[in-house]
Amino acid sequence: MKNKKVIVAGAGKSGVSSAGLLLRNGANVILFDQKKDLNVTGLLEGFSDNPNIRIVLGELSEEDMKDASIMVISPGIPVDSQFVIDVKNHGIPVWSEIELAYYFSKGKIAAITGTNGKTTTTTLVGEICKAFTDNTIVVGNIGIPYTKFADSTDDETIVVAEISSFQLETIHDFRPNVSAILNLTPDHLNRHYTFDNYARAKFDITKNQTEDDICVLNFDDPETVKRRDWVEKARVIYFSRKEVLDEGAYVKDDAIYVKYSPDRYEEKIIDLKDIKILGVHNVENVLAAAAITYFMDIPADVIGKVIASFMGVEHRIEFVRTIGGVTYYNDSKGTNPDAAIKAIQAMKSTTLLIAGGYDKKNEYDEWVNEFAQKVRYLVLIGETAEAIAKCAKNHGFNNIVFMDTLRDAVMFCNEHAMPEDSVLLSPACASWDMFKSYEERGKLFKQYVNEIEDPAMPEA
Repeated sequence: MKNKKVIVAGAGKSGVSSAGLLLRNGANVILFDQKKDLNVTGLLEGFSDNPNIRIVLGELSEEDMKDASIMVISPGIPVDSQFVIDVKNHGIPVWSEIELAYYFSKGKIAAITGTNGKTTTTTLVGEICKAFTDNTIVVGNIGIPYTKFADSTDDETIVVAEISSFQLETIHDFRPNVSAILNLTPDHLNRHYTFDNYARAKFDITKNQTEDDICVLNFDDPETVKRRDWVEKARVIYFSRKEVLDEGAYVKDDAIYVKYSPDRYEEKIIDLKDIKILGVHNVENVLAAAAITYFMDIPADVIGKVIASFMGVEHRIEFVRTIGGVTYYNDSKGTNPDAAIKAIQAMKSTTLLIAGGYDKKNEYDEWVNEFAQKVRYLVLIGETAEAIAKCAKNHGFNNIVFMDTLRDAVMFCNEHAMPEDSVLLSPACASWDMFKSYEERGKLFKQYVNEIEDPAMPEA
């Protein structure tokens, strides 16, 4: 990349990290963002007045595109944006941040995608790999750009990456040693338009893999299994919560086992009772992590010890606090109906559910059907509130409350919850209508919950 002209589109976390990687390696960078009023001074401060970067806001000119070698786009930019089409029409290849990182990266790569469970599984795989070798980095859609560390890897590094469908739309040579597709349910249809397009983007994680590589799939997920032939060359390994497999990771006698088929040797990983994270979906996440790491030649005893100590990830059915017998859970990462279903199923008591947010054009019927005998109040916020309420009423659920803010929703739940109830933030929607991210939404939820006075505490 030395002395090459590269356009980086999107001046957020991903774009700034990509620009930094390129500058460290001698490229001439145009950092482009469509927002005309972006704080340029703040952006330039991060590059210590490097003369090889120029910031362009609003539109790309012909001169900007002239002689550009590639354009790297942030995952939030749709590939059918007009300026992306214009760049392609100029013969300029369009890369994702993941593709750029791969260009500079060394070592072994485990890449994880799917609709739900990505962050939990990626985090757990990362912890297992770290227990095996300190030379492990955990990056990607999990919040740390791959480009931040790509050029500091070596041949012994293990890279564990959470990859979104958006990032996979513009890969070219990216080839993980182990890929995993955890499950497929409709999501991001406002971006991909059809479920098949979305599924195809997910399976593109395997498109450059060879016979020497492994793809881990969920044997219990019909949408994934029926597309198994989309994996062209990689060796497919399954995990299953419901079936004992000839090879892979599975549940038998209330424990998780792994088996490698050539010698049929079976190894026990952990008893189910020793898994600390809630919900059957987390058993699936543990199975996936066990399969990924076992077939990366990490010993079974290392895998089992890390799983036994793993407490889960922030914003995914995260215990917050118990106040007056009412337990609060933060599932802000539940950004689609399927993830939100799993959160409801994990609740062991009557639940006051806070939901709603940015509209990704998902359908809510299956999620609403989980409310029966479990959800006492549905407390709605955000731009999807009316659509969710209409769906709920069509299914006979009428105990619905509308709130203007997340704080108001928390306070309503505090006032109406009874001892032994659960209060669950699990929006089934993205956060972008009211918040910068699901992380911000989750942190604010926890802040509001922690502001509630505990009636059991004596006054000072």
